[in-house]
Amino acid sequence: MKQNAIIFPKEYLPGATDNFCSNELIVKNISIEKVWKNLINPFLWPLYYKNSSDINFKNKEDRELYLNVIFNFKTFGFPISAKVIEFDPPENNQPARLAWHGWSEGNEESKIDVHHAWLIENLSDNRLRILTQETQNGNPAKELAQTKPNPMINGHQDWLDGLINFSKK
Repeated sequence: MKQNAIIFPKEYLPGATDNFCSNELIVKNISIEKVWKNLINPFLWPLYYKNSSDINFKNKEDRELYLNVIFNFKTFGFPISAKVIEFDPPENNQPARLAWHGWSEGNEESKIDVHHAWLIENLSDNRLRILTQETQNGNPAKELAQTKPNPMINGHQDWLDGLINFSKK
């Protein structure tokens, strides 16, 4: 079975940015709809991912992610503003896709620019694949790329593990 891939804008292609991380889980007997529902509600993130906080939307009435929505959150110590640039719910047995462009304001030393994407797809034998990848540019990204153990790989693995465990409830 062919597995799908993240779609990156040219300026965020892995290998051409200052930092890249990729995390993936394949699990059995879990609903794509439930995982999607828990992912697109960022107010739930702190319940299963300890590295997220201070979630709010530009439009205070918004409660979930959708195409072109602007939201803010804190992660890895950075206050991030983000705009959803890809939003494809799981429909007609197609993979679900979510991606945002994120940025942190600051000077040349402190600002960071990211593309964070999610791909969720049903596989054969009642399996579900969740892939999340992030590319980053900026001096903080360069520092993160050199840090051992890699905080991005470990943090995003915690996010995946938390999302799966939370979605099993």
